[in-house]
Amino acid sequence: MFKLNHVSRPIRSTLLVIIILVFSISTASVLLYGDHFLLGSYEKLNNDDVKYVNSAKILLNKHTIAYNSGEEPSTFIMPGMPVVLAGLMLIFGQGDGAVIAFRVLQAALQAFSIYLIFVAANQLFNSRAAIIASIATALYLPDYFASGAILSETMFRTLFILLICFSLLALKSQQTKYYVIGAVMVGLACYFKPHTVLFPAVWFFLWLVQRVSWKTIVKHTAVISLTMILLLSPWWVRNYITFDKFIPFTQSAGNPMLLGALIHYGAPSKAFFDAHPEYEGSSDNLFVGSDAALAETAQKIVIFGFQHQPLKYLKWYTVDKVIGLYAVPYYWKTVFGVNIWIAGIYHIVFMLIGAAGLLIMLMRALRQKKIPYLFLLLALAYFTVIYVPFVAFNRYGYPNVFLIFMAAGFFIDWAVARYQSRRVKASATVNL
Repeated sequence: MFKLNHVSRPIRSTLLVIIILVFSISTASVLLYGDHFLLGSYEKLNNDDVKYVNSAKILLNKHTIAYNSGEEPSTFIMPGMPVVLAGLMLIFGQGDGAVIAFRVLQAALQAFSIYLIFVAANQLFNSRAAIIASIATALYLPDYFASGAILSETMFRTLFILLICFSLLALKSQQTKYYVIGAVMVGLACYFKPHTVLFPAVWFFLWLVQRVSWKTIVKHTAVISLTMILLLSPWWVRNYITFDKFIPFTQSAGNPMLLGALIHYGAPSKAFFDAHPEYEGSSDNLFVGSDAALAETAQKIVIFGFQHQPLKYLKWYTVDKVIGLYAVPYYWKTVFGVNIWIAGIYHIVFMLIGAAGLLIMLMRALRQKKIPYLFLLLALAYFTVIYVPFVAFNRYGYPNVFLIFMAAGFFIDWAVARYQSRRVKASATVNL
């Protein structure tokens, strides 16, 4: 399905070396640094990573998904991380062995992702652009941090890249089997990042652009919907049995929505508190109440903000959110002593090159109706815009960065090709 027989042997050999090096370096990093990558404390349970480990132990011992609820069942998070960690604990025990195994698994996924990025970029562009994107990704330090972090980003990113690969095949062939596999990727990704659920809307839009028949659209939609329902139904059944109501994903959107409404995490203006005396003039009272209450508070802040400071809030929900996702690398703990400034410079350079590549792709997508280019742009737009209502920072932007690196590979290949073409023309002119 993703065979590379048509790719030249030097390129394949280079790709294999890169994959082996990424796995070796990433594995060495997670084994050497270990709990250096922890963001919280197992004793205090004060960050997502240690809470995931704790949830996995509760799942094994109490047979329930719990998070921020003691040992009581909750729907604060999707069950993907606790299930994966619990599975490893069944094999390696509930001590450090399972955590080490999880980090090595993530190192393997990072190496596998290099292969998938090459496959996707090769489908979109050519083997030279694909190998450039692979090399650039292999040198990206946040990937090595992500291998050691006990967070969902590496798992989700791998599923996302697979989703890109199968989507490209599906859009090219319009074969139902590829949409089924794509729907499986969406369903599995929802167990880590539930906002993936609306991604099939990207396919639907492209079907309209491609002028796919309504008969085919209905068939694809039915198969995709059924596949996702089957995959997500265990979670729905669990929630209904446990809480006696239908809960499609989680009940924790209120807090990130409220944080996302606060410009640079600052308190609203005094005028807001004057207009809403129920908060008694204190920002601490904004975070009091149920998840639904927090979501309602966020809505009040946004409405008030756009009514009284429309330009400020428009900038916050457009430019500032995008900057929050992509301006700074997801590099919260150093790897091999390389500081954030070096990682940051590398990140910014490739974000700029990638942005140039995205711009050229956009022009070609509009002028030449290149569906694969339009798909890549829409995929990036989807996983950017979906965060606009919520808190948007580099951890959430990280799984999308590979798309920008692919665009960077495309731009570098395009620039090299133009340079070579000019040299050939100049040489021909001299010979004349």
